Amino acid sequence: MKLRLISLASKNIRNRGIRSWLTMIGIFIGIAAVVSLISMGQGLQSAVTGQFAALDPDKLVFTNTETGFGPPGSTAVNKLNEHDRDLIEKVNGVDIVVERLLRVVSFEYNDNVDFSYVTNIPEKKDSIDVMYDAINLEIEKGRLLNENDRGKVVLGNDFTGDDYGKEIRLGKKVIIQGKEFEVIGFLKKASTFTLNGVIIMPEKDLREILDIKDEYDLLIIQVKDRDKIGKVKETLERKIMDDRNLREGEEDFSIQTPQQSIETVNTVLDSVNIVIAGIAGISLLVGAIGITNTMYTSVLERKKEIGIMKSVGAKNSDIITLFLAESALLGLIGGIIGVIIGLSLAFAAAGAASSALGGLDFKISLNFPFLIFAALFSVVIGGISGVFPAIQASKLNPVEALRS
Repeated sequence: MKLRLISLASKNIRNRGIRSWLTMIGIFIGIAAVVSLISMGQGLQSAVTGQFAALDPDKLVFTNTETGFGPPGSTAVNKLNEHDRDLIEKVNGVDIVVERLLRVVSFEYNDNVDFSYVTNIPEKKDSIDVMYDAINLEIEKGRLLNENDRGKVVLGNDFTGDDYGKEIRLGKKVIIQGKEFEVIGFLKKASTFTLNGVIIMPEKDLREILDIKDEYDLLIIQVKDRDKIGKVKETLERKIMDDRNLREGEEDFSIQTPQQSIETVNTVLDSVNIVIAGIAGISLLVGAIGITNTMYTSVLERKKEIGIMKSVGAKNSDIITLFLAESALLGLIGGIIGVIIGLSLAFAAAGAASSALGGLDFKISLNFPFLIFAALFSVVIGGISGVFPAIQASKLNPVEALRS
């Protein structure tokens, strides 16, 4: 009997044709929004945290307080200096301190002028090795800079195209901040657009073309024992605060471990995902209201049919089952189509984002438990939406229903 009622519910949905599809639009949109937005949120989280995966667990990043968004240290008003570096070098547990500069310069090639980030390589070989290791530089063409190079640069992967009218080749001269440099290498495509568009040059050259004296944008601190990195960080914070006469809560600097960087990013992205889920939930609520409205209308239109069913022996529970089956089927069909639409949108958006952001590894993974849950959840939404119309239908008097 129950299977026949479900079959009848399916037939009723097909017979209502366009009205059934219009009813399911709300579920389409709701489930598509849930699947696409949450899948994109998870993909973004994986892409961003993936950028921190290469950071070594034995390194700290020291910067002064930032004033805006940008690469670490680039937006700090008060720059670090030799006094800060010397103080940090003397702290027990610190192995090497590497000075980093990160600025914006003009870049000219083939009479085309652009602006890009530039960073330095230190002057000492051991510091250069730490820097290359810290930011995970990999060469695609040519070679990396060494401590003996002057007047030479390595360019990020974005410079390998023909954006300047013709391709930049190894050995070619480019003009940076009005001075000629020879290109000796190109980096492999990275997962961060900042690194893909970076220019790397010797520190002496960078200080010369920008007239930089005693200042740094950030310091990379390699500790001797990675297991004691937390203790070294606490010691550094205390030393810096004492040196600057700061009290607790007045810190004008930041010391970040790789793990802290990942946790900070994850906290922000988790908040974004919660907001996204809330927005998608509103869409589902709209879809549920649409199903409820349709089922109420169906009760009014099918009074005679309900009266006939009751007159031939159908129980109230049978009427309730019929209407609940219809609303649940509406939810299921809408959910399945919504999942397909949502995944399509998520994959399309991820592809566009990866292209636009220059190498960000923005991938959508198929989370089958989540997708199944989304489809089943739409069934629950549909079923709940049909409860009150089903109860109303079951309470109809068969004689009155036949007269209507």
